[in-house]
Amino acid sequence: MTHEEYMQRAITLAENGIGFVNPNPLVGAVIVKDGRIIGEGWHHAYGEAHAERNALAACTEDPTGADLYVTLEPCCHEGKNPPCTQAVIEAGIRRVFVGSDDPNPLVNGGGTQALRDAGIEVVTGVCKAECDALNPIFFHYITTKMPYVLMKIAMTADGKTATRAGYSKWITGEEARARVHETRKRLAAIMIGIGTVLADDPTLTCRTENPSNPVRVICDTNLQIPLDCKLVRTAHEVPTYVAASRVDKRKAEHLEKSGVHILEVPSEDGHVNLRSLMRKLGALGLDSVLLEGGAALHEAALRAGIVQRLHVYIAPKIFGGVSAKSAVGGLGVSEVEEAYRLSMPEISRCGEDVLLRFDVLEAPDVHGDH
Repeated sequence: MTHEEYMQRAITLAENGIGFVNPNPLVGAVIVKDGRIIGEGWHHAYGEAHAERNALAACTEDPTGADLYVTLEPCCHEGKNPPCTQAVIEAGIRRVFVGSDDPNPLVNGGGTQALRDAGIEVVTGVCKAECDALNPIFFHYITTKMPYVLMKIAMTADGKTATRAGYSKWITGEEARARVHETRKRLAAIMIGIGTVLADDPTLTCRTENPSNPVRVICDTNLQIPLDCKLVRTAHEVPTYVAASRVDKRKAEHLEKSGVHILEVPSEDGHVNLRSLMRKLGALGLDSVLLEGGAALHEAALRAGIVQRLHVYIAPKIFGGVSAKSAVGGLGVSEVEEAYRLSMPEISRCGEDVLLRFDVLEAPDVHGDH
């Protein structure tokens, strides 16, 4: 096997941690001696041993003189676990092949330097693009302390998210909906607006094999959430936060007894200030948010500049109707130059539907300071 093939194996192992390691990165490791894999590991869950230590513990023979392939630069600082560089050095590893550099200020090149100082040969950038693709969430969160926000939209070929009568179940097919639940599993939180709660009474859980439910966040400026809605009734089972700017203390007490956490957030233009909310969620250790809101919340999120990624599911259907809802509401931009710019899409099929995945590029500053 080639260096790239061993690293691809490490990438596959890293993906086993999806939904369980946040706000830590996904990391996989493979140990090779005399052309044979003698140990494999990945980071299983937040607070548990890192990939390198798991791979060393799984070794079927002495790793002295072996090569280590790891998708992310080994850590060199004391956290919930001792430094992985220490374990690698003590194990007698001869060479280390690294995929991604770690932008964590506590690492940021220090891991590879510690290994080199110990006489270990280090090769960086092996399958770098593929390894980087494992952790856009971690890279964003560790450098900004703000959650990585992915906005999900499901719409018809003519851009409608509901019929003129307000019906939206189901625009997309089963495969697309299953893909959304896989995305829910990967991200730490899911966020909607109070309008979606009042209209749909959702549960916002993750229905996948080996599920990991995201924390639920509701933007509810005036604390309108019904005490008998599904989100409140299940708040003791799935962590649930309501972000409000005007809080009725008596209702807040009832909600808190039901297990709901109230986040008091300043308002902007009569609604929850989304940048302030993201700072609060980041401080809680929530590294990522799946935004499944309605048109108003989508527009507010774009205007606030908090969205990094966009998933658009397009169904081969047409609803039509001037009054039928579209994906992004608000006033919209007045000039073409003011458009929110997106990267070239990644395009894939989900059954009969199409998924377009975009990065949200920095928009021209025409909306003022947010």
